[in-house]
Amino acid sequence: MRVIGGEFRSRRLKTLPGMSLRPTPDRLRETLFDVLTPRIEGVTFADLYAGSGAAGIEALSRGAARAIFVEKNRAAVEVIRENLRSLGITQRARVICGKAVPVLRRLAADIVFLDPPYDLESEYEQALRALGEAPPPLVIAQHTIRLALKEEYGRLRRVRLLKQGDNALSFYEAQPGSSSRNDSAPTIST
Repeated sequence: MRVIGGEFRSRRLKTLPGMSLRPTPDRLRETLFDVLTPRIEGVTFADLYAGSGAAGIEALSRGAARAIFVEKNRAAVEVIRENLRSLGITQRARVICGKAVPVLRRLAADIVFLDPPYDLESEYEQALRALGEAPPPLVIAQHTIRLALKEEYGRLRRVRLLKQGDNALSFYEAQPGSSSRNDSAPTIST
């Protein structure tokens, strides 16, 4: 696995061996950050169900000011920390070892990326509902194309759905008039 673009382009990242983690494919990560390019500079990016931390590290590489990594697997948390140390960016990151949903209400992030294990479909519903209560400007959920996520979760509304192979990215924004964590963020065109 490697960083796709930005400051750390082509740098290798460690991951856990075997199938315990399902990393976001390079091509899908590239597509995600091509969409995020106009919005990533200077933001705080939260990488939930972080695995190796590739999505959050990609955000930092492309100009995010800070990244928050939430992962419950202790071995994966150590891999994230190793990856951050190897790139010299530990001071721009916060790593939380724990379950994502209980942490959500304490997160202050501009962009939240969530990629729960596909076999834990209930995690999507729980996380998106919690985020919809006090929505950040943008939430992106990576999921299998076979999982039909709702158009709305609380005050979050889906504004874009990208499909690539067996994967999909659902982009949710705070509805106009809702009290989001940062109402000044630009919207993504559909």
